[in-house]
Order: sequence, then structure tokens, then C-alpha cells
Amino acid sequence: MLTGKQKRYLRSEAHNLQPIFQVGKGGVNENMTNQIADALETRELMKVQILQNCDWDRDEVAKALSEGTGAEIVQVIGKVIILYKESKEQKRIQLP
Repeated sequence: MLTGKQKRYLRSEAHNLQPIFQVGKGGVNENMTNQIADALETRELMKVQILQNCDWDRDEVAKALSEGTGAEIVQVIGKVIILYKESKEQKRIQLP
């Protein structure tokens, strides 16, 4: 579980990132969560964008991605979700 100070730090780090994955009409599936988990192992911090044609609520998408990948939800703002998962092999981000 991330503290408020850690979330603030991660939000500032994620500010300049572009969304890598997009959740569309199909919602969240196992293939997508596997790909996001692999990307999180490499990057640790990433943005996921929810498209307008997505049938799922943004909080449902965030919860499904968090549970499927084992990542922490840093922030859900508008149609963008910021996820963080500490890398086992390529740790780059030092949390305060």
C-alpha cells in the first residue's frame, strides 16, 4: 500500500508520460492484463487510457487492472489511470 507522500511523488514522475495502453469497447481481458504486467515489470510506472467507447466504468477498469497485474493504483483522473508496480529485476524508481 502506497502512502500519500509516495503517491504524490509517483504522480509527479508520471506527469510527462504518455499512455501506453488503451482500454476500448472490449474492456479488460486476460491478454491485456498480461501485457500490462510485462510492461510494468520493465517500466514500473505507466499510464493507461480509457477510450470513449469503453462500456466499463473507469473505477471498474482501474480495479480490474490492479487486481490482474498486482499493481497499485496511483491515480484515476479523467480517462487516465496511473499504475505502479515495483520491478523485481529492473528497479529504477526510489520511493520516498
